[in-house]
Amino acid sequence: MTTYTLMKWTIEDYHRMIEAGILNDHHVELIAGEIIEMSPEGTFHRFLNHRGVKYLRSILENEAEIMECHPITLLDSEPEPDITIVRTPDTLYLNRHPYPEDIYLLIEIADSTLNKDLMEKKNLYAKFNIPEYWVIDIKNKLLYVFQNPQGDNYQITKTYQEGIIYMLAFPKVEIDVNKLISLE
Repeated sequence: MTTYTLMKWTIEDYHRMIEAGILNDHHVELIAGEIIEMSPEGTFHRFLNHRGVKYLRSILENEAEIMECHPITLLDSEPEPDITIVRTPDTLYLNRHPYPEDIYLLIEIADSTLNKDLMEKKNLYAKFNIPEYWVIDIKNKLLYVFQNPQGDNYQITKTYQEGIIYMLAFPKVEIDVNKLISLE
């Protein structure tokens, strides 16, 4: 019986592949040293993503940078969350992607990726001490909120279908759940 070992890629390897154009025709992200093909984005997913970014920018104003579908850099991963809320100023990210210590909140919008977002990505983000992670479940019109990472999981898990919620980083800023998960 032959045993095979999967080769793990480093962030530096991944960046060299990007710079060399090897990944130009591929929609991928680096997760735990593995280059993973990303699921195609549906129109409603794109709409909720764009609308959510616009809404969050309007209520957070100059308190944070809100990034849409851009990489973040973790030790052995470079995922591309749908929405990333990071510290200012934007010039921090001129020559690098945001690091865990820059991140206030990550949001994934899930249609075909719900299990991956609720398991693999949640554990990855907790492992790197991202203080807060939200998943928008398109099909069930639910918002999952994960807070207080410990190890590779979050200590607090809540779900919302409506109402007002508050980010840990900005506890005075009201966020209307309906403006994130539905057409209302």
